[in-house]
Amino acid sequence: MTYSTGGLIQASDYNGFVANTANANINATWATTYGQGALALANVGANVTAVQWANLNTTISAMASHQGTTITSRTSPSAGNLISVLANVNNDIANCYTNRANAASQGTQFTAWTGTASKTTNTGSGNTAWTITFTNTVTFANATAASAFFGAGGLVKTQFSKTSTGTVADTEWNTFIGNVCANAGVYLSGANTANIAGTQYTGITKFGGNGTPTTLATTTNWTNLTTTPVTVYKQFDSGTAYSSNYVQITANVNANSSANVLTLVTTWYDNGDTNTGSTAQITGGTATTGITFGSAPATVTTYFPPEQTYLSNVWGSPTIASTVA
Repeated sequence: MTYSTGGLIQASDYNGFVANTANANINATWATTYGQGALALANVGANVTAVQWANLNTTISAMASHQGTTITSRTSPSAGNLISVLANVNNDIANCYTNRANAASQGTQFTAWTGTASKTTNTGSGNTAWTITFTNTVTFANATAASAFFGAGGLVKTQFSKTSTGTVADTEWNTFIGNVCANAGVYLSGANTANIAGTQYTGITKFGGNGTPTTLATTTNWTNLTTTPVTVYKQFDSGTAYSSNYVQITANVNANSSANVLTLVTTWYDNGDTNTGSTAQITGGTATTGITFGSAPATVTTYFPPEQTYLSNVWGSPTIASTVA
């Protein structure tokens, strides 16, 4: 590029910053990752205007502020004045590209899911094994909206709860869910490494709770999910007599390319209790509303959208539908 102090500013220089320089171009982050309006290229042979340079500079600042990336302080040119070289443009754009998965803040948690997320009736009978299957479906308007949501730092969170009482199995499951899984928060992000609102996320991240999951898919994120369900989280009960019991989440999307629907299936499994006089049955209880948990076994999925201070909402309002069986 000819872009240097004392040289002429050419359309090819400007266009390289906007779209043509691999990785170190604005549109690779601003438009492709975040879904924001792409900056237009300058016409070759024509003057690059102060307005174009000001838009370029403003967009770099917005990207950096969204991410929390430190960039060079500079003043945008104004119409009628000689346009001087803006320092370190290429480096700042490249740093924003490197940090594109980060977000300095996030939006307000969405909790208005629909359907049923609680098993309010008893589960199991006698000593035999049983399962509860919770299905949570997150639907975006289209694939572009879904890509922008996750690209800009959106997160999907799944958590569990159970406090109902009445049987021996209730006591054990309450301990399992309450100490190991409850409110832990299993998060799906849009990248394998991202710092969002000051917290580090992998593809699948678990926060809170005790014990170590046998499966935690830290390299599985929105971008590499397929139509085939994959186990992204699985954790067994730590109680010696109940170590075959577990909670598991699988994730899949509705298309191997251009997906806009995420399906999370959570299975609670009890291997049964063959001890004389015991029962594997657990009781139902009161239902969960939003993220206010009742006493019944429950699995709730919510999300945190990207911030809207530096980005426009191009991801819309995803919906969440819940069922239990």
